[in-house]
Amino acid sequence: MSNLLDQIFNFLYPIFRRWGFGYSFSSYLSMVVNIIILIFLTYSIYMIFRFLFVTTMAIIALKTKTKFDDLIISNKTVIYIAQLIPFTLIYKSVPIILKRYDYWEDIFGKLVGVYIVLLILWIIRSLLNTTQDYLKQIPRFSDKPVDSFIQVIMIVLWMFGISVIISKVFGISQKEMLTILGAVSAIIILIFRDTILGFVASVQVAINDMVRIGDWITMERYGADGDVIEINLATVKVRNFDNTTTTIPTYSLSSDSFQNWRGMLNSDGRRIKRHLLIKASTIRFLEDYELDQLQKVELVRPYIQSRKAEIERYNQANAVDKSLSINGRNMTNLGLFRKYINQYLHQHPGLNKNLTMMCRQLQPTSHGMPLEIYAFSTDKRWINYEYIMADIFDHVIASVPYFYLELYEMPSNSTFLKTDT
Repeated sequence: MSNLLDQIFNFLYPIFRRWGFGYSFSSYLSMVVNIIILIFLTYSIYMIFRFLFVTTMAIIALKTKTKFDDLIISNKTVIYIAQLIPFTLIYKSVPIILKRYDYWEDIFGKLVGVYIVLLILWIIRSLLNTTQDYLKQIPRFSDKPVDSFIQVIMIVLWMFGISVIISKVFGISQKEMLTILGAVSAIIILIFRDTILGFVASVQVAINDMVRIGDWITMERYGADGDVIEINLATVKVRNFDNTTTTIPTYSLSSDSFQNWRGMLNSDGRRIKRHLLIKASTIRFLEDYELDQLQKVELVRPYIQSRKAEIERYNQANAVDKSLSINGRNMTNLGLFRKYINQYLHQHPGLNKNLTMMCRQLQPTSHGMPLEIYAFSTDKRWINYEYIMADIFDHVIASVPYFYLELYEMPSNSTFLKTDT
């Protein structure tokens, strides 16, 4: 190739000398004409190869089912490759055209060399971006932090490319460059601290499958409560349910605690865990006439009948003095109400009967007796879940007075005013 370029760019100078031009004038004139020829030649080669590459890739993309070749075109990989060929020609031609001008040959040679290094990095970057976009379309890779790994590879390549550029510009060997980089490694670690931490965290996230794209996570420290839309080397982007976006440092996923709701979404139900407060002063034993009245409630009628008969047999067998309700065995309005809630939950169509389902008492508080409903809705979608939970508590709260109970409610100022009056 060098011999061919010699023949192309060295034939003008002798011709100008034969025409009677001076040494300097012939030299400058041949250089200018050679530069014009080089520009025309490189532009023509670039347009030819660009047309060939783009056309060839377009034909391949139409005839193949894979989207990889389409992504190569959209990421401009073929255009960068088409640029590499003419710039390689320029790099080889500069020493020939400017061989009588060492100063300019050195400057332009370095500039073209630097651009070729950058061009190679851009080609690799476009190929990696193509790979990244392609993997995101594959289901088993769509929720993996591919961005983080691509960024790590590019950081390594950019560091290598910068070292090559510096060695070319300043005439330093690669061995000396590595020695210099080793000496300033502490500074590099300080500068790229977040990047290094992000890389380590990305590896941990990927290996331990802690977070995937599309997961619903909650991280109160950063105000994040929504779906993960991007995981890269430095940050994790979360689209909150109020349509705002929260950016979380990637390394915080391994150093701080957060809540991932993926397990709930993959399970057979979404948990309902909410309590209501029963006024403690309304909890008491039930009288016989009250039990007769409560037998009209269909869900607890069989329970009242069997339980009442069992209690009567026990009290008679033990000659219990029933002048006081506290003696012997009795039914309380709160206990019967808990039984009613359990029966109601078991017949509710929106709850999963194969998962834990109960109504339980919690530790009494100064605000009353907490009665907690613990169950799982079959529909895990947010709106439907809230509807099911509200439907249950609407019914339960409305049922409280039927069991001679009251809900605890903080007295308002108007209550005190009425009392004083």
